[in-house]
Order: sequence, then structure tokens, then C-alpha cells
Amino acid sequence: MTSGQSAAAGPPAISPNGTPPHCGHMDGLVPAAAQSGSCRDCLAHEDRWMTLLACLTCGWVGCGDDSPNRHAKAHYEETDHPVARSLTPGSQSTWCHVHQRLV
Repeated sequence: MTSGQSAAAGPPAISPNGTPPHCGHMDGLVPAAAQSGSCRDCLAHEDRWMTLLACLTCGWVGCGDDSPNRHAKAHYEETDHPVARSLTPGSQSTWCHVHQRLV
């Protein structure tokens, strides 16, 4: 197995030049601005989150998979909005829920 490949079947997480692979879900997407700086679902239940993701289709903000409630993934499953960007300061990470990888 070469660097950047996983044991699971499917495309590698990082291309040979060190960048995330191309994702067609980003093609033509005009990213929506984040609607908030918190996970409203977690706030409503007085829960905490580790990371926040903003849906690039509609701007909805939810907690990431490292948080107990995984509201960002639930938003994807409900809406089929495929791509979200991390709201962690200094991060440029973009996640494709369909491909389950950084893009």
C-alpha cells in the first residue's frame, strides 16, 4: 500500500501530488455562507460539540462526526447536500459526505 491509500476499497484520501482528489460535487457549487457559529441542535439540548461543519449548499451549521450527535451528517442524510467545510479557525478542510473523504 502506498502513502495516501487506505486498506478499504475506493479512491485514496490524498492524490500522489499531496492534494485531496477531485470531487464532482464541488463542480459549479457556489458555497453558501455559514448561517451561524454554533450547532443550534446541540445548543437546544445543551450538548457540546468538538468541531463544526457548514453545509456549502445552504449554509446550515452542525457538529462533526467527532461530536456525540453528528448533526452535520444527519443534515446530509436528510437533505442530500453533499459537501461541508470545517469552521475550525485556520482550517480549509472540506468534506464530501458522499465519498466520505476530504476534497
